Amino acid sequence: MADEVHANGSARSKTNDRLVIGGHSFSSRLIVGTSRYPNPQVMLDALDATGTELVTVAIRRVNVENPAPESHLDLLRKGGYQILPNTAGCYTAREAVLVAQLAREALGTDLIKLEVIGDDETLMPDVEQLLDAAKTLVDDGFTVFAYANDDPITCRKLADMGCAAVMPLGSPIGSGMGIVNPYNLRIIREEVDNTPLIVDAGIGTASDAVTAMELGYDGILLNTAIAEAQHPVEMAHAMRLAVEAGRHAHRAGRIPRRLYAQASSPTSGQVQVDA
Repeated sequence: MADEVHANGSARSKTNDRLVIGGHSFSSRLIVGTSRYPNPQVMLDALDATGTELVTVAIRRVNVENPAPESHLDLLRKGGYQILPNTAGCYTAREAVLVAQLAREALGTDLIKLEVIGDDETLMPDVEQLLDAAKTLVDDGFTVFAYANDDPITCRKLADMGCAAVMPLGSPIGSGMGIVNPYNLRIIREEVDNTPLIVDAGIGTASDAVTAMELGYDGILLNTAIAEAQHPVEMAHAMRLAVEAGRHAHRAGRIPRRLYAQASSPTSGQVQVDA
């Protein structure tokens, strides 16, 4: 990522604005999924265009114990990406914990994206099972990225129990509906001020990513918006720029919204003109 340029012309390295989750540090604030791409080469090209360092893989859908040469995992490793295994497809805390333990043993990572889904229609998290699984995994030494509803209470509980990152949804998985409840996301950001927050699910286009980042979120996780775009690599590049722009805008601090106009030119010292 390029250096920041200040008004006085000086530049400051962005290494002090890295995304830190648990004991892991990333220069990119975009986490990208690896499914639904037209083919493996498009996936690799799109990942490269995002600038991501961390990619998520559904452990129940890949062979992690005996991956074949040029397998999904092999391609990602050769690309230098850090793997964030996820528990997609799990419906109980017990299932999710077992999948996480399998991922840690097979991949040698403490990272886990925790998903515990309530049904096949909405793919919304089952809060009771999610909290149960999260506590077990945190106690077992995992760095837990917890996928949650956009519910401030649930998100606060996940943060309080020690999840390394809390990941409220923008809208249902794969829906592309964008940020449907910015008010709740804003409350979550205020309630959870000492744990990284990642908007996960529902991002449809670049403006959705900008909105999430301008709300003060620390990053974005997405998949379908890139993989199923008409031109995935171009959309991947757009998402990279959107996350960076939203982050800059949040740090800069927007002007307040005003009901009435306010002249941008000063009124003092104006030359008087006779009618």
